[in-house]
Order: sequence, then structure tokens, then C-alpha cells
Amino acid sequence: MRGGGFGILGNIGVGVVGALVGGFLFSLLGLQAGGFIGSLVTATVGAVVLLWVISKVKSA
Repeated sequence: MRGGGFGILGNIGVGVVGALVGGFLFSLLGLQAGGFIGSLVTATVGAVVLLWVISKVKSA
């Protein structure tokens, strides 16, 4: 699918903001993820949630 992304800077921004969202969500749930792998999981979960929210807002 061509043209469906945010571009390189947009993807970096989504990743950074997603990491913040993931950290916030994990703290709300009382979860702690330590080390590099834990940080990677937290950032990935946050980015997935953020992309899901963005897709719902764009389709509305």
C-alpha cells in the first residue's frame, strides 16, 4: 500500500510518543518492565496502541 504511512519523521514521532504512551499505560496498570527488553516491549505496546487510536480517529 503506497502512501499509507507517516513518512520517516512521522514514524519516528509515533515511535517516541508511543514509548511515552506505553510507559504511561504500564504505570496505570501497575506493571514494571526493566532492562532493555522491557523497555522495548513497553515502547512497542505504546506505539501499537497509539497507531490504533490514530487509525480510529482518521476513519471517523
